[in-house]
Amino acid sequence: MLNPLKCFGKYLGRYAGIRSLHSSSPLSHDSLFVHRDSPEDNPDTIFEFTPENQKRVDSILAIYPEGHKRAAMIPLLDLAQRQYGWLPLSAMHKVAEILKLPRMRVYEVATFYTMFMRKPTGKFHVQVCTTTPCWLRGSDEVLEACKKNLGIGVGETSKDMMFTISEVECLGACVNAPMIQINDDYYEDLTVDDTNEILNDLKACKKPRAGPRSGRFAAEPLGEPTSLKGDPPGPGFGVRADL
Repeated sequence: MLNPLKCFGKYLGRYAGIRSLHSSSPLSHDSLFVHRDSPEDNPDTIFEFTPENQKRVDSILAIYPEGHKRAAMIPLLDLAQRQYGWLPLSAMHKVAEILKLPRMRVYEVATFYTMFMRKPTGKFHVQVCTTTPCWLRGSDEVLEACKKNLGIGVGETSKDMMFTISEVECLGACVNAPMIQINDDYYEDLTVDDTNEILNDLKACKKPRAGPRSGRFAAEPLGEPTSLKGDPPGPGFGVRADL
């Protein structure tokens, strides 16, 4: 009786050296998905919502009917991150306590979404989109400008805790590529000069103007309209006369 494994080995050996298969190295994300205790992030760290944010917690929970409070997990995690600057383990435990859920349910969500920062993050979180539309429009140059201007690499935070750089996937502003998101603001249609101007303004405690840098208002085409220039035609336009 033939040994299938032996035959398969002979088959592979016959073609050895003719063609080799290659795969690209896996990309690593700068977010932390496996918890490791550290002085600033451990189960003994105390986290409590401020009185003001506790009112927000109550308002968020009131949106959801009884039996569905767990749906408030992402808003509560986001609120905790905004209060603390990033999302420590103790904040996740507090959200689990509020929602009366096993801690594992909160861990699953917090480590799935890259919007949640699991390590200390700078005051200004510079997220550079390098997905295809932005890459075709020069996101590599924008990312290099950020690294050079701030003196840090992707996933790193400046020593003064002012800036953190992340390389991210699509942020949903493809028409305005290349673009970056800094905290809650989008900066679009960027050049290297625009990028440096934005970062320098933040360093000087100025508020950079958000939105497109090309002169357009939003996501409309550059230049004059190319369609819909006149009044729309009336009923029956383009229909055959014999119909």
